[in-house]
Amino acid sequence: MKIGFIGDIVGKPGRLMLKRHLKRLQQEHFIDFTIANYENASHGFGLTEKNCVELLGYGIDMMTGGNHSFDKKEILQLFDTYPLIRPINYPKETPGNGLFKTTLLGHDLAVINLMGHYTMPMVDNPFTMIKEQVSTLKEEGYRHIVIDMHAEATSEKHVLLHLLKAEVSAILGTHTHVATDDLQVVEGCCYVTDVGLTGCRDGVIGMEAEVPIKRFLTGLGGHFDVPNDCKSLLQMIVFELDNEGYCIGAEKIKIYDDQPKIVTKAWMEL
Repeated sequence: MKIGFIGDIVGKPGRLMLKRHLKRLQQEHFIDFTIANYENASHGFGLTEKNCVELLGYGIDMMTGGNHSFDKKEILQLFDTYPLIRPINYPKETPGNGLFKTTLLGHDLAVINLMGHYTMPMVDNPFTMIKEQVSTLKEEGYRHIVIDMHAEATSEKHVLLHLLKAEVSAILGTHTHVATDDLQVVEGCCYVTDVGLTGCRDGVIGMEAEVPIKRFLTGLGGHFDVPNDCKSLLQMIVFELDNEGYCIGAEKIKIYDDQPKIVTKAWMEL
């Protein structure tokens, strides 16, 4: 099976890039299932029902979240209706679920949303929780397991790789919006520290630059806004899993505005 993973979708520019390109990319790369991170999809903060339906209509099959999952309060009613999850290590009383299960091409597939500790909201220990969750899934017969690791610190994502590289199919980093150049397949696990945003590429992490500049010059904050008009970027990881859930190949796709796509193969650690 081939799975496509899109990192943080930032506002309308990110949604429009998916409208323009996603279905064509799914056909060209024979993608069977597409996952995307929604937490910045509605003007940079959270997800509305309108934008949820919009993104699912562009060909996304299910979506993961992060520290901005609950910025739009209407999401509390969306978890039971749409294929959305939030970080699994939020307290158990938190609405929503952190685990998505489905059957794809005759195989059980599990998608887990996990959030790191550094600079993040108060959550349970991601490392002890994920070890227990993966062990439970293995006992249930799951071999195809994909993790969205939503974290600020690269070290937390690297630790997760070394903790689970022989146990899960893919670990894909989100949150920083800045893509890293370390796509690799290690012991059958597809890994990248951060997929990078899909949205504006000529501001600061998908937002207009004025407020971040002011913040660093003066120490005074302000509201981050997503520009209505900007230069855009789409970033996506496509990885292939065999019948046992091991990754046998991966590539990074980038599209700048409407330019031809750029495809980079993963480093295969044999």
